[in-house]
Amino acid sequence: MNKLIAILGVLVAAASLSLADSGPEASATDTKKIVQNNFVETAQKGVKLSGYVDAGYSYNFVGSAGQSTVNSRAVTDSAARGDFNLYAFKIALEKALTSENKAQAGFRADVIIGEDANYLKNRDTSGQNAINNTEIDSNSLYLEQAYAQFRVPVGNGWDWKVGKFVSILGYEVIERPANMNITYGLLFQNAYTFNYTGVLTSYRFDDYLDAKLGVANGANSDNNTTVNNNGDAVSVLASLNVTAPGGNANWSNNFVWETGAANDTALSTTASTYPVTGANNPSGAMYTYNSWGNWAPKFADDKWLLSFDSVLGTYSPGNGPAGGATTWYGAGLYSKYQFNDWFYLAGRGEYFGSDNLNKFTTAGNGRGSVSWWAYTLTAGFNVIDNLLIRGEYRLDWGTNLVQTGGNTTQGSGGPAHYAGAEVVYSF
Repeated sequence: MNKLIAILGVLVAAASLSLADSGPEASATDTKKIVQNNFVETAQKGVKLSGYVDAGYSYNFVGSAGQSTVNSRAVTDSAARGDFNLYAFKIALEKALTSENKAQAGFRADVIIGEDANYLKNRDTSGQNAINNTEIDSNSLYLEQAYAQFRVPVGNGWDWKVGKFVSILGYEVIERPANMNITYGLLFQNAYTFNYTGVLTSYRFDDYLDAKLGVANGANSDNNTTVNNNGDAVSVLASLNVTAPGGNANWSNNFVWETGAANDTALSTTASTYPVTGANNPSGAMYTYNSWGNWAPKFADDKWLLSFDSVLGTYSPGNGPAGGATTWYGAGLYSKYQFNDWFYLAGRGEYFGSDNLNKFTTAGNGRGSVSWWAYTLTAGFNVIDNLLIRGEYRLDWGTNLVQTGGNTTQGSGGPAHYAGAEVVYSF
């Protein structure tokens, strides 16, 4: 009631000042005093706002506008010829848990607006809902995650997340500025899911070992379905992370089991090849194992970071056609050297393969295979506080890499060259 009276007081005072026959200086001063003395507190203690604006320019030396693109890359990284990009405007709001081992609660929500939001919602380039460069929209909105979190003071502290959270798979993350390179890598684009809606719990046994266990709906879905249309989809997530004494290295092992083909539009096995109703509706499970690690050698004084990423995945369509089964695999190596406070160089080399084309296109029907390679070199400049400027060169080559006339199952093996630049302001 007191807050309501205060608000009404501000409105009445402001209205009376606008009608009063007083000088501008007195009016502005009095209004400022009223607002300062009667404001309603909306900020919550411990809640922090952060985010970034990420924009840049990319140039692919293949194709012509709206036609040829590079299959191995994200849509926002494969626009033919030159393209200015508003990759993302991200806002994160969080009340984090403290380090104290006591009962406590908080939350986190991340929203992305921009061209990457469109890609993150649907990265399919070959299925029934395929998108291409002309449909990438900077006005798109993507809810990356939103969850409540709490700690149960058992042992060393047992943490829980309930809601929508990012996937446990992969070394690279959704936020481009947090990765070593501007473009998304082969494994991020083609092997991993983005997020889950469910429950994820984590526990740190000691300074060297921590684990996660979760259960959720089908990947990349806010409901309990998979592309198999089976309903009541379940994903089980498990992770075990080992940290070296001294904290300069860690090794993460992650496993996801899905009751059906995930709502991962990079895996379009069932989008149109199989009927979504009837006896041939596939019902097999999908398995993904990911292992990644990093190491900062002590002799390099924290200037050098070496990392690796690897994946093995398989999907079997169960009672669907045998031609839908597919297996994929890949590995990547990363290196970043921080020469000084304002300049670094980072390199990434990756391989990704599959035993047939069912991982990527509904027209595959088991034909052919995929063998893709990519090398990326990135230079980063931290010239002003909170401002990151990066330049990048990337080379992709392999089987059926560059689309020919919109055909995703046939095409050139490259090489496909890329050059780009990025400006990021974080807050």
